[in-house]
Amino acid sequence: MLKNYLKTAWRNFQKNRGFSMINLFGLSVGMAAFMLIALYIIDELSYDRFLTDSDRIYQVNLSGNFGGQEINAGHTPPPVGETMQSEFPGIESYTRVFQPGDVTISCSENGQVDNVFTEPGLLAVDSNFLGIFQFELLYGQAGHALNEPHTIVLTETMARKYFGATDVVGRTLEFGNKKIPCKVSGVLRDIPAQSSLRFDFLVPMQTYEVVKYFNWSWVWVNVATYVKLSPALARNPAGIAKMEAQFPEMVKRHAAKAFARIGMPMDEFYKNGGYWDFSLQPYTRVHLHSAGIYSELLALGSIRNIYIFATVALFIVLLACVNFMNLATARSFSRAKETGIRKVMGSFRQGLIFQFLLESLLMSTVAVCIALLLVALVLPAFNQLAWKQLILPSIFGSNLGWLVVGLTIGCGLFAGSYPAFYLSGFRPVHILKGNSGNIKGNTYLRNGLVVFQFSVSIVLIICTAVVYKQLRYTQEMDMGLEKDNVLVIANTHKLEDREETLRQELEALTGVAGATITTSVPTGGAFGDRYLPESATGENLQANDIALYSFMTDESFIPVMDIKLIQGRNFSKEFSDSFSVILNETAAKQIGWKDPVGQYLQYPGGNYTRFKVVGVTKDFNIQSLHDPVIPFALFHHSSNSNRDPQSYIAVKIKAGNVNNTLSTIQSKWKAFAPGKPLDFNFLDERFNNLYRAEQQMGSIFVTFALLSIVVACLGLLGLSAFAAESRTREIGIRKVLGASVSGIVTLLSKDFVKLVFVAILIGSPIAWWAMNQWLQDFAYRIELQWWMFAAAGLAAMAIALLTVGWQAIRAAVANPVESLRTE
Repeated sequence: MLKNYLKTAWRNFQKNRGFSMINLFGLSVGMAAFMLIALYIIDELSYDRFLTDSDRIYQVNLSGNFGGQEINAGHTPPPVGETMQSEFPGIESYTRVFQPGDVTISCSENGQVDNVFTEPGLLAVDSNFLGIFQFELLYGQAGHALNEPHTIVLTETMARKYFGATDVVGRTLEFGNKKIPCKVSGVLRDIPAQSSLRFDFLVPMQTYEVVKYFNWSWVWVNVATYVKLSPALARNPAGIAKMEAQFPEMVKRHAAKAFARIGMPMDEFYKNGGYWDFSLQPYTRVHLHSAGIYSELLALGSIRNIYIFATVALFIVLLACVNFMNLATARSFSRAKETGIRKVMGSFRQGLIFQFLLESLLMSTVAVCIALLLVALVLPAFNQLAWKQLILPSIFGSNLGWLVVGLTIGCGLFAGSYPAFYLSGFRPVHILKGNSGNIKGNTYLRNGLVVFQFSVSIVLIICTAVVYKQLRYTQEMDMGLEKDNVLVIANTHKLEDREETLRQELEALTGVAGATITTSVPTGGAFGDRYLPESATGENLQANDIALYSFMTDESFIPVMDIKLIQGRNFSKEFSDSFSVILNETAAKQIGWKDPVGQYLQYPGGNYTRFKVVGVTKDFNIQSLHDPVIPFALFHHSSNSNRDPQSYIAVKIKAGNVNNTLSTIQSKWKAFAPGKPLDFNFLDERFNNLYRAEQQMGSIFVTFALLSIVVACLGLLGLSAFAAESRTREIGIRKVLGASVSGIVTLLSKDFVKLVFVAILIGSPIAWWAMNQWLQDFAYRIELQWWMFAAAGLAAMAIALLTVGWQAIRAAVANPVESLRTE
């Protein structure tokens, strides 16, 4: 019996090759898209779960309001971990991570410098780091690798990079600008791609005195703290919540001295609306569930993007199944006699249902095989698109393997269910008498499925257009500063007293318009601290204290960055600016001064040093457009207003000869820092990198929007072909009676155009709602305008007309004699 069913299925496939190939190709494309997105989602969901006891590791997050600024961060003050462990028995241990920035590392064995590189992937950690985060150690002992000062642990890739081998424990690398010898105490297997914490080198925390110096502080928020809970507490969410409820009292007991030391008694801090609290976040949730939590340390994703991509994958596979259902019901009349004869010959309805479902499952199985081949072909390109390292063998892993099996069976049963139950329900007496009034397919259902297909496609087209429009807006918006042709040279502090000389020589180059030394640059983070505004005229200020982010710069920073001064003056060598400060508009407005120039800010952390406001700039962005402009200040280098060890030289290159000027700058660097790599990039590139997640989302959206359109058009192509075939006689008669080609094309196309128009009306409000929600993440965003939806609708209409029109023209130009002869 099964053999006969298979034979019948194969004969039907051969008899209707055109429709069958459309079905097969549509299903294959839909399944391939589903598999690619499934690979992406499962990869994202697997982050950090490879770690032993990952379910017991928690990140300590800080939430607070300090000087009027809301803070939500995955960073803490240095003493938080030790305090938590001592006060809460459920916390077994803690470890801290500090990111010092780029560090120069060299290998100088045998008295000769073999390799020297600037490495961004170095972390300073507590000695028990590898005990809590059990990354696989190839050589060395995890319990002792970071115990001693002047030791370093590196990954196997870095070991090969510097030594050409991996078993290098005991060999020496030179660390930092002072070339401090560090003995290699361990070699790690390369960090898995599914790790939120990415690094190439580990050094003991004691290497950096700045962390030890601030060990008293509960407001210096520059280390990440992780705690490991006891097994019992980790399995008890209520117990964790009860422990977190005690954190505010812990802060009051232990942070009071630190707050008083910076001139802010805790009672006064809370009275002024401030708060300072901590919470625990499961480490396995950090990667996808950290929206709004700032972290420079971790590679973060977005659970919302996972939901979006999962929805897209589901709808694309549904589109492919809808094609199958549509074409099967559309062709129901051609199989009606087969059904009638089978019933007359004694077939039961169950057998007919089995026949049709078997055909559908066979089609689904073949489609899955083709889809796997498509995935193998496009996976390298998809990895570049999604910035992933996905591999095809992982699709046969325990989870994905079952997913593929489920996809095969699910698509087969879903796509074949309606045709099976619909066709098997025909009454044989009506069929054999030629009464086809009720068996030409459910027109309303087919039309509804076409509307569904194009509604999904229109939503994806609109979403893609809005994402790209917003990205374009971020690139073209006036940021309040110049970002084009601004070269940023990092780590110039390694030049020490020669840094200013290099700046002067670079500024003197023909192709350079200016050069400045600064402790940071826009997109590079900023030093934050609290200041107390004074009121010289006795006016009531809006803010009694203010959190200011700042750079230390020189006289050239404002002209190089082309920042507009709206009041006062710039730093100048004609003045002693050690105690001068330049504010942005936002800071001046938040304080509430009527005339900021000439007013004073006190710095309570530095024995109440007073800084005079000498200028106010127009607001400029130092971070992405996700966030509003923050209160910001520029201090002169001579002020020594913070301990930031980093330094940059920003060079404004004249347009027209960038490459030659860059070559000259590289030559200058080699003369000043022989053997040290030049680390540079352009400011516009740094800003673009802030929108990497959106760029990724836009690229994936446009890819799958195109796939959804292809799948929808395949279905429309099959339906239009069926419509033309079923009206062959009518078309022939109309042509004999004088109908024009354009008239016949219009006749065959108008019904489909109506359906696409309905899809536009349904899809547009859905896309508006979805994109309105997405744009809420941007402090500065585009407005959704009617023409975006109209353009997407016209594009969908044009695509539909091209698809249907091709079949309609073929039918319209056919010889009417041949058409009538077939009747």
